[in-house]
Amino acid sequence: MKQYDYIFAGTGLATLLTVYELLQRDYFSQHCILLLDAETKNSNDRTWCFWDDAATFSGIASHNWDSIRFTNSTFSRKMAIAPYQYRKIRSRDFYAFVFNIISKHSQVEVAQEKVISITETADAALVQTEANLYKGQIVFNSILDWNDLQNQTKFPLLQQHFVGWFVQTKEAVFTPDCATFMDFSVAQQGNTRFMYVLPTSPTEALLEYTLFSRELLPNSEYEAAIKTYLQNLNITDYTLVEREQGSIPMSCYPFWKANSKHCISIGSAGGWTKASTGFTFKNSTKKAKQLADYLEHKTAKPFKLQRKFWFYDLLLLDILHDDNAQGSRVFSGIFSSAKPQLILRFLDEETSIWEDLQLIWHCPKRLFVRALFKRIFSGF
Repeated sequence: MKQYDYIFAGTGLATLLTVYELLQRDYFSQHCILLLDAETKNSNDRTWCFWDDAATFSGIASHNWDSIRFTNSTFSRKMAIAPYQYRKIRSRDFYAFVFNIISKHSQVEVAQEKVISITETADAALVQTEANLYKGQIVFNSILDWNDLQNQTKFPLLQQHFVGWFVQTKEAVFTPDCATFMDFSVAQQGNTRFMYVLPTSPTEALLEYTLFSRELLPNSEYEAAIKTYLQNLNITDYTLVEREQGSIPMSCYPFWKANSKHCISIGSAGGWTKASTGFTFKNSTKKAKQLADYLEHKTAKPFKLQRKFWFYDLLLLDILHDDNAQGSRVFSGIFSSAKPQLILRFLDEETSIWEDLQLIWHCPKRLFVRALFKRIFSGF
C-alpha cells in the first residue's frame, strides 16, 4: 500500500487551488502528494468569474471587465468598479495552467481512479479506489455527498443552477466593456431568477439563465428563457457556439464539523462556496491559502465559518427558502444606490460592521427581522 503525506480526493477547483498554493511554498517541497479523480480535467466544463484588485490568475483570464450592470424591472445601473476588475476564467485554461505546474514537481502524482471510500484510522486515513488502496497522513475530500445536505432540516438548502449559452451574432449588439452581473427583469415565476451576461466582443457573449431555488427546472425551460431574452434584445440572427450547465449547493450547513485530524473536506464539500450567492472561485482562493497556512504554520484552523457573514447568509437563505420570490427585492435593495466597491467588499466578506449596516439598511427590513426571530426560536 503506497503512502503519501497528502491525498486529494477529486481534482476540481478547490483541490487544484490548494495544490497550486502548496507548490508555491518551499515547506511542501518534500511532501508526497497524490491526486485522485475518475475524470481527466482537460475540457471546458465550466466558467468561473470573480472580481479582484490584484493580478490573481490574470495571465489565464479570457476577459476582464471594468464595469458591471445590475438590472431589474424598474431600474438599470451601470457601475465602474475600479480598482477591481471582473475577471473570467474558463476551466480548460485553469486546468491546463495548474496541471502544467504540477507536472514540474516530481513529488506530486496524479491517478485517474474513482474514489470508493475514505476511512480514518488512528494514525492516518485510507482511500479505497476501484483499483488500489492508498494511505495518507491527511486526506482532503472535495467530493460532495448530497445526502449530508438533503437528510437534514436545520439549515435550508437551495441551489444556484443555470444553463449557459455562448452565442455569436452577425450584428454588433453587445457592450464588451460591461458585464451584466444580475438582470432580474426576466419573469420571476415565484423564484429568484436572473440573467447573467458576459460579453467578450460586440458579437460574442455568454448568457446564463440562473436561479437560486430548491428545485431544478426541465432543461427546456432554461433554454426557452435564454431564447426569449435574446428576442427581447432584438437578437434573432445568432449561432449557438457552446453550452454549459451546472448546479452549486447554497447552504450554511456546518460541513467543517466533520473534519478530523486526518480527514478534511474542502470545496463545496467543505463549505467553501459563498452560501448566499454561490460564488466559488474567490472564496476558494482565500480558503486554499488559509489551509496552506494551517498546514505549514499550524495556525488556527481555518475551517470554522460561523462568523457574522455566515449569519447574514443564513438569514438570506431562510428568507429565500420560505419565499423564493424575494431574491429580486433583496439584491435590488443592495445594488440600488450603494457604492459598487462597498458591495463587492461585502460579498467578499471584507467589510466592517458599520459598512455592513450601510448595505443592510437598504434591504427589505421586515423580511430580515422576521427571519431573525424565526431563527432565534428554531436555533442555530
